[in-house]
Amino acid sequence: MSLTVTLIAAVSADGFISRGKGVPWDLPADRAHFRSYTAGKWLLLGRTTYEEMRGWFRDHTPLVLSRDAGFQPPKGRRVSTAREAIDLAVASAQPEIVVCGGAQIYAAALPHATRLILTRVDERLASGLSFPLVNADDWHVVSTDPLEGCPACRIEHLERRDAGAGRSSADTRFPPLRR
Repeated sequence: MSLTVTLIAAVSADGFISRGKGVPWDLPADRAHFRSYTAGKWLLLGRTTYEEMRGWFRDHTPLVLSRDAGFQPPKGRRVSTAREAIDLAVASAQPEIVVCGGAQIYAAALPHATRLILTRVDERLASGLSFPLVNADDWHVVSTDPLEGCPACRIEHLERRDAGAGRSSADTRFPPLRR
C-alpha cells in the first residue's frame, strides 16, 4: 500500500510559518480548510504544536514527535521519528498522514513528503520559524485556489515530481509567493 505524506502549512511570503508560537495570522477560512482537509486523518506534529492544538483532535489520530520517552499524549501516541510515524501509518493501512508542524517536524518529514498544501500569505514576517527549504525543481503546482476573505492569500496544492526524491543541495525557500 502506498502512503501519501502531506505537509500542510500557512507560509509567509518570506518562508516563515510562525513568529515563535502559534500561527501569526487569524484566517478563519484557512482554519476551516485545515479542519476539513485533516478530518479523520492521522496527523504528525511536534509536542508544542500538539499542545497548541488541544481540543482539535475529535476525529484525528495525532502522532506526537517528541524526544521525551516518558511523554504520553492524552490522545494519540508519541513517536521518536518521522519514519516511525510513517511506518505506523503504513502498518495501520492509512492512505495518508498529514504533517502539521512545527518547523522541525516539517523538516524531518519533508524527505518523505509526496504532497504540499500551502496557504501562501502575502506578508513578510522577516524572522521566526521557517518552513523547510525545498528544491523547487522537485515539485509542481497542481492547483492554486484563492482563500476566501483574504485577497492576499492563496492555497497551493503541490505534488512531488519524483516520489522517490528527497532534499537536494540546491534547496531554496520554496515556492516564492510571486513568480
